[in-house]
Amino acid sequence: MINPEHILFLFLAYLTGSFPSAVWIGKTFYNKDVREYGSGNAGATNTFRVLGKRAGIPVLIMDVFKGWVSVNYIMFVSSGCNPFTETVTASQFEIQLAFGIAAVVGHLFPIYTGFRGGKGVATLLGLLIGLSPLAALASMMVFVIVFFVSKYVSLGSILASIAFPLVVFFVLENTDLNSSLEIFSIFVPILTLITHQKNIERLIRGEENKTKFREKK
Repeated sequence: MINPEHILFLFLAYLTGSFPSAVWIGKTFYNKDVREYGSGNAGATNTFRVLGKRAGIPVLIMDVFKGWVSVNYIMFVSSGCNPFTETVTASQFEIQLAFGIAAVVGHLFPIYTGFRGGKGVATLLGLLIGLSPLAALASMMVFVIVFFVSKYVSLGSILASIAFPLVVFFVLENTDLNSSLEIFSIFVPILTLITHQKNIERLIRGEENKTKFREKK
């Protein structure tokens, strides 16, 4: 049952996801707004391209952390719930999921920077790590392999998102808890395909930029 405390933390999760790590690091340490360069997205990939790995790595870590910590706000709204030491109930899992989704929405449409955010992949990854570490790890492996072979971050992200529901449906144990995860997992590739629509068009035309995460001079 939803109560005022849940709503409060749902809003907090949105604000957490809204933290503009790419914009903050770019403006604070490099005097650049990454949204005005490269792809124009306020995310880790564009930060790597525009500012290099010294800026990109902390942005990536912070964006992943936003999703992960939002999922774990469950500890403050469910008495005695500790997802690190015990299995959450189905209702607690659904609350975790709602918090994580709020964080992703915050990253996509951050209130702090005029609702101009990134594509949400790193924050979505943090959400997935918090909900299902095994499936998240499998998706990360797919991303690493695809990126290593193709050098396309977008292609790696898309295929990794498609791998997630496959792992959830065919690898994880089928429990009552996983029924909610299965439903949610279907929307993971859908969201990724929507946010990467322009990348898909460029991939089809052969115009997508390959990424090499090297340090800027």
